[in-house]
Amino acid sequence: MQFDWSYFLSLFSMPAFWEASVTVIELSALAWFIGMLLGFGLASAKLSSVKWLSMPAAVYIWFFRSIPLLVLVVFVYNLPQLFPATGGVLSNPFYSGLLALVVTEAAYMAEIHRGGLISVQKGQKEAGRALGIGSLGLQRLIVIPQAFRISLPTLINEYITVVKLTSLISVISLTELLTVGQRLYAQNFLVMETLAAVAVYYVLIVSVFGWLLQGLERYLDLSQRKPHTLAANPLAQLRQSLANKPDAPARQSMPGAAPAVQLQNIHKRYGDHQVLKGVDLSVASGQVVSIIGPSGSGKTSLIRTINGLETIEQGEIVLFGESFIHAGDTPNNPQMRRGVRHIGMVFQSFNLFPHLNLIDNITLAPVYHGGDRQVSREQAFALLEKVGLLAHANKYPHQLSGGQQQRVAIARALAMQPQVMLFDEPTSALDPELVGDVLKVIADLAKDGMTMLIVTHEMDFALSISDRVIFMEDGNIQLDATPESIRVAPEAERVRRFMGMVEQEPARLASNS
Repeated sequence: MQFDWSYFLSLFSMPAFWEASVTVIELSALAWFIGMLLGFGLASAKLSSVKWLSMPAAVYIWFFRSIPLLVLVVFVYNLPQLFPATGGVLSNPFYSGLLALVVTEAAYMAEIHRGGLISVQKGQKEAGRALGIGSLGLQRLIVIPQAFRISLPTLINEYITVVKLTSLISVISLTELLTVGQRLYAQNFLVMETLAAVAVYYVLIVSVFGWLLQGLERYLDLSQRKPHTLAANPLAQLRQSLANKPDAPARQSMPGAAPAVQLQNIHKRYGDHQVLKGVDLSVASGQVVSIIGPSGSGKTSLIRTINGLETIEQGEIVLFGESFIHAGDTPNNPQMRRGVRHIGMVFQSFNLFPHLNLIDNITLAPVYHGGDRQVSREQAFALLEKVGLLAHANKYPHQLSGGQQQRVAIARALAMQPQVMLFDEPTSALDPELVGDVLKVIADLAKDGMTMLIVTHEMDFALSISDRVIFMEDGNIQLDATPESIRVAPEAERVRRFMGMVEQEPARLASNS
């Protein structure tokens, strides 16, 4: 039997097929979109640490991924037999099919979203918390935009799957493409020609909407965006405008004022390992304190407790004479949230928000906390000029070198106008030739009178910039001294050995002789 090409081609001018195509598009688009929203809620619930949220979500996902869609479609369509009140809606095949598709797709999309959410780096959330952004703000501004970009290719593929799954709704006589085709070949027995036309209609729908969604994916793919540098003339005008603005006054320590930061008997442990063993530390306003010591001595844990990134098991942290953090306080504690806004944090691995350009990275937190958007942008331009990156204001983090990213991270922290700055090994992730630019920015902040605590392995820099150097070992402060004392004091010999200064003395004596 020959293939009837004239009949096959005639099917593409048949109104019933085009009307059925619209039904397929409506059904698949609604099921995909609603399932995507519900799936995100399920994914968030499953990742929650609250058992009464995570357990029901996990059970839902397991159950509805296990049931064949065809079984669920027939069950939903016949549900009015058990619950007559649902008959007004579920007796309509479109709504029954939509409900069955949504219930199933929500379970599948929950796992897609979960993959995206757990792919967002922990440092992104910590950077948001360090800027005083609350849990909902973290999700809305930082986590969801990044997770959606990660999940989008798989979500697009899932839409294609939904389009094809709509053919199963024909079992409850929904007038979609397969139903129209079945009715035709039941009359004329031209099965091959009719099903071939049905297949072409599905291919067209998948191709058009797949192309549109892939366009969205390309638009959101930041790696495809070319670096955009400010033009020379606007850049010169902007620099002139910034030059006419007065500099912020340097912070001065008032006689008799309370210390900027006080740590009182701080204890911190990870499981059975105690990393901080009753640390006491007081830092006056305007002081620069460098914290050094061997790996595992508790340096990073110490400064992470100061802005609440790590909880403490015992002790108290006082900020400018006011109680700030107590043992057991969580990041959602209102008092802690208010205090964190006065503390800037610069991370070892930068933790810039990759989905935002430099200006938006810097203005995110001030605008979130109620600042005027235009004023925040002007401040962001001024801070980029301060760190030598004004020309790159419209670039994205991935378009910068490591040293440039770290300088932007400093500018982002300064945008909150903090009274204390924390630096967690700010140069350890940089190539040696990039270290100098970052250290210069930190040195300029020291000249401005900024209170700073710096965890660093740059020993010469620590001695040159610091008012005090803290040497930590085995979870305790072993020495708290001025750079001058460290160079000469007998009790600082262990520190001099750690810094490599003892090895330099014989060589210096030999050269003098």
